[in-house]
Amino acid sequence: MSEIYLQRIMGTNEKIRMQTRQHWSVLIRDVIFEAISIIAIIVLVSLVLAFIVPGAWVVILYALIFFPAVSAVWDILEWYNHRYIITNRRVIQIFGVLNKNITDSSLEKVNDIKMEQPLFGRLLGYGNIEILTASELGVNRFTRIAHPIEFKSTMLNAKEEMDQPERVLDRTDQAEIAHAINQVSRLLEQGKITAEEFKRIKTHLLN
Repeated sequence: MSEIYLQRIMGTNEKIRMQTRQHWSVLIRDVIFEAISIIAIIVLVSLVLAFIVPGAWVVILYALIFFPAVSAVWDILEWYNHRYIITNRRVIQIFGVLNKNITDSSLEKVNDIKMEQPLFGRLLGYGNIEILTASELGVNRFTRIAHPIEFKSTMLNAKEEMDQPERVLDRTDQAEIAHAINQVSRLLEQGKITAEEFKRIKTHLLN
């Protein structure tokens, strides 16, 4: 997946915090059958060449390697293009080689994050992340992703930054600000400050 395509789906002022893929063990699991098939064909052809007079059909046997080889290349491309991305706004999952499929969860709607990491996952560095959201999808599950601890931490930090609202003033704060504005207003009426100074001070207090 080109970085140009990734930038095209990003929003204004949206920044990438972390990218990861499924663990390399997933790739090995997907291509192991093709690898075994290729080795089996090579061994079979070698035995034929050793004990039987070569013929045109030997070339056909070699040609059979093409199919598992193409399948293995396709699995590699799928693994490479399947990405999990955290931005300052959302969590994005992109997969597909020719046809792109994108699902995302807004950090605002993330209610909980669960991580599962079995023994081999701790040793090899993979795990499952489950995101519980308030959207219609409800649960978004990322299976056997690499660096799950860092992924979860980055997501939590990005959500915390997004969830930090402007400080809500309580009644005491509001009363103090109103009192301060009244005092500044009196200074304006008394001619001790200019209208521009009053406006600047009032804006500062309200902010």
